[in-house]
Amino acid sequence: MSHLLYLLLTYLVASVPFGLVITTLYGRDADIRRSGSGNIGATNVARVYGWAMAGWVVLLDALKGLLPTAGALWLWPEAGLWWPGLVALTAFMAHCYPVYLEFRGGKGVATGAGGLLALSPWATVPAIAVWMALLKGSGRSSVAALGAATSLVGLSWWLDPDVLPVVVMLCLGILTTHVPNIRRLIRGEEKTIVRPVRWGRTTEDATHAEALLAQGPAGGRPTPLWKERIDPLAIEEPPAS
Repeated sequence: MSHLLYLLLTYLVASVPFGLVITTLYGRDADIRRSGSGNIGATNVARVYGWAMAGWVVLLDALKGLLPTAGALWLWPEAGLWWPGLVALTAFMAHCYPVYLEFRGGKGVATGAGGLLALSPWATVPAIAVWMALLKGSGRSSVAALGAATSLVGLSWWLDPDVLPVVVMLCLGILTTHVPNIRRLIRGEEKTIVRPVRWGRTTEDATHAEALLAQGPAGGRPTPLWKERIDPLAIEEPPAS
């Protein structure tokens, strides 16, 4: 098989919009392209249908990057990293600009992570852990993606410098697809997709110092240590008329 044919097959396979396919087959009547943010990626699937369905989308989108890149490493072991790196970039671009949806796709985070997992698992696995921690802490997928991409550059430079050029290109691509999210983050309009960790506080937010002081150690209204009881004998009865 020629390199050009392999890239073409990679693009066609990685262009399959699994977010749309899964929600169409197993979701309700809501079209993922017209619900939530309108994006076909796992983030919007989680927003509209929940993580039970979005988890499958994440897995399938990651395999779109993992399998072609691993196949390039296996079929052309003498080619070095430039060839599987090009395949990983092709899969990423195919997910972001799929031919089946008029080149309107997702953000490419899972697909890019899948390709890098085949190229450099030692740097990618810790970056995935960073993504999970940021998603749990902030509740915003864009914050998790951008933070994980930034950490991946540092991890690659430290653990696997040979793959750093590919990592930088993929991270720049992720940064480009997240430009609208960055603008919403700056304006404070980016919505959460999971409930962020509150570190002991309840859903009641304290926006002022007085409200913070009024809360208990775990947030919310403090529980009094004792309750005042009224002595019924001490209540004066009204005089009889």
